[in-house]
Amino acid sequence: MLDPTKYADWQIAEDAETRLPSVEEFRVKMGLLPEELIPYGKTPKLDFIKIMNRLKDKPDGKFIEVTAITPTPLGEGKSTVCLGLIEGLGKLGKNVGGCLRQPSGGPTMNVKGTAAGGGNALLIPMTEFSLGLTGDINDIMNAHNLAMIALNARMQHERNYSDEALAKRNLKRLDIDPERVEFGFVMDFCAQGLRNIRIGISPNGKKDNGFEMTSKFGIAVGSELMAILAVATDLADLRDRIGRIVLAYDKKGNPVTTHDLEVDGAMCAWMRNTINPTLCYSVEGQPVLVHAGPFANIAIGQSSIIGDRLALKLFDYHITESGFGADIGFEKFWNVKSRLSGLTPHVSVVVATVRALKMHGGGPEVKAGIPLPKEYKEENLELLEKGCANLFHHVHTVQMSGIKPVVCINQFYTDTPAEVALIKKLCAEKGVRCAASEHWLKGGEGAIELAEQVIAACEEEPNPITFLYPLEMPLRQRVDLIAKNVYGADGVEWTEEANAKAERFEKDPKYNDYSTMMVKTHLSLSDDQTKKGVPTGWKLKIHDVLEYGGARFLCPMAGTISLMPGTSSDPAYRRIDVDTATGEVSGLF
Repeated sequence: MLDPTKYADWQIAEDAETRLPSVEEFRVKMGLLPEELIPYGKTPKLDFIKIMNRLKDKPDGKFIEVTAITPTPLGEGKSTVCLGLIEGLGKLGKNVGGCLRQPSGGPTMNVKGTAAGGGNALLIPMTEFSLGLTGDINDIMNAHNLAMIALNARMQHERNYSDEALAKRNLKRLDIDPERVEFGFVMDFCAQGLRNIRIGISPNGKKDNGFEMTSKFGIAVGSELMAILAVATDLADLRDRIGRIVLAYDKKGNPVTTHDLEVDGAMCAWMRNTINPTLCYSVEGQPVLVHAGPFANIAIGQSSIIGDRLALKLFDYHITESGFGADIGFEKFWNVKSRLSGLTPHVSVVVATVRALKMHGGGPEVKAGIPLPKEYKEENLELLEKGCANLFHHVHTVQMSGIKPVVCINQFYTDTPAEVALIKKLCAEKGVRCAASEHWLKGGEGAIELAEQVIAACEEEPNPITFLYPLEMPLRQRVDLIAKNVYGADGVEWTEEANAKAERFEKDPKYNDYSTMMVKTHLSLSDDQTKKGVPTGWKLKIHDVLEYGGARFLCPMAGTISLMPGTSSDPAYRRIDVDTATGEVSGLF
């Protein structure tokens, strides 16, 4: 085991991979049959359908979800805690594994890193995990962009051809309204320069460059197709959902779907292999599945229902995570993913760091790429105690669901004993389980206290899950409940356009069972990322509602958040390189 205070994550990963058992050894350890692995080098896929058919009658293991407080821009280590907890349970002799989300190239090449964990709580093989893995995001990107290509080409042909000419090509006029095209393109980088674009420009006056219109790019993991992968139950369900994606509306206001464009089958062909989770590993040799993607602020941000179902059959303890804080990722896990899957966790681990709690207590601004102010490196119990209001707000959100919370202090080696003791004392006063964990520094040995607290919570009688709202509740009432009960707002303000959309959705019974998928900044409980702690005296501002017909989501858009993040002035790609003699990648974190 290397010292993470002296070695970078990519070096720790490289060292751990030299001791990694073979894929065949992992297959035997997990009780899988040879035909249940789909070969892909060090990271095979697991054949979901074959394994589930064989293990369908096996009882599920214990289910542990990991969420967090409102993070700093640096993140507070949910993935690191997931890996540390898996390693800690492994040290206690448990049959443990997990299912994590595949990282996006956007954060990997920007400032947040790969979501592979860190230090000695790390996912390997780190290079493969960080740079595309088995191609799920690439397949999603191709399928998504194919739909947009089909839409724009159809608009061009309908402009250029008469009804008779279209009929000769076995096409009927869809009469797509160019002002109501909902879809755009995606790529898996943070490309702020592509947020708003103009396509189909024909400088030569000809009409052969597509249909000219305003368009946009989003980040690939925020595609509706990633949301569909996260909630699909099998390939047939995936295929059906893809056909219901709404790309645009016609001039009478009717939706135009991928099925209308006859592109849904080809999209599913691109995604046919994505339904099978990929097998990766912790640096201490536990199996970890990888399936679906991040960004719970602009997407569902959950590992998949398929991954959870599979892992609960394979492991006695299954660890998964939801994106960002409990107001964002856990709320969606609770009211959307758990409702759709029928799976309820025994425990939710709420991750907190001394650093983030000090920020919420009034500490100086934390900026990615800028050295931390001294307040975060020196003991300051006053800032820490004030910031714990944010922690207990998120704990209360978990408690509203009926799921038992366990607070994890993701301990940095610079945290003082008095700071850790204060958080534990405040948790004890609230009657909340709490454990400090030094997995980053010590691996599984450092996470034993956390593992023991999680086991103890799992052994208690589970509570039934209580959803925040019934599905028959109208959209605007749901948003009001989420805003007041989860975010702490005084209410909701809707723009005229957003209110009109919400009213239309509420009047149409086909939307009655659609999930509510909020889009909001992850950097504050409010819709203003500059407001830290537990903001009061504010209202949630909704400026739009997106329709995801395949995922069956209605997505209220809060604040000024964009579906395409931006790349910073000091991105990670400046430090990533390849050793041309060995092919080893350096600089990943």
